[in-house]
Amino acid sequence: MRSEPKKLQHKQGVPLSTLPAGTWMSYSMEITAAVLTISDKGAVGQRVDEGGPAVCELLRGIGAEILFTEIIPDEKEQIKARLIAMSEKVDLVITTGGTGLSPRDVTPDATLEVIEREVPGIGETMRAEGLKATRRSMLSRATAGTRGNTLIINLPGSVKAVREGLAAILDILPHAIEKIKGLTSDCAR
Repeated sequence: MRSEPKKLQHKQGVPLSTLPAGTWMSYSMEITAAVLTISDKGAVGQRVDEGGPAVCELLRGIGAEILFTEIIPDEKEQIKARLIAMSEKVDLVITTGGTGLSPRDVTPDATLEVIEREVPGIGETMRAEGLKATRRSMLSRATAGTRGNTLIINLPGSVKAVREGLAAILDILPHAIEKIKGLTSDCAR
């Protein structure tokens, strides 16, 4: 069982509720994370995983501690099992890969089967940001939701899409995790 987190604050001790929306910064709350790369080729060593390391780099930028990284194939039952197991150990699970339209892209389907509450604004925001770079962004089925006290977010597999999508939502992750854990700061600024 994880210990109760400290109230989220900017690294200088300023309460998050007093900061302007979209402020890019590091936070003092300890956020534990797992990064799960979904790739048939990556799982057998035929492709170098660039998306997972990009996720780790961006999460460390907000002070998250990456406890697990793993590459698994596009197998729905295996994805579900890993999401369930990781959600019992960390605050945040980020997946990369398997969000498109090919028959093997099953990450969002697996995610929807294990989450308890969907958070549609996260996927919508990532797609909207992606549309600024390519119209193909609208083909992403990336989703997000909560399982227990854990936030699960799907990202596409391309390193460019990972960086753009995660950058679009990175500033809200500490507040989202704070709310999921039941901490009572106001959402309004």
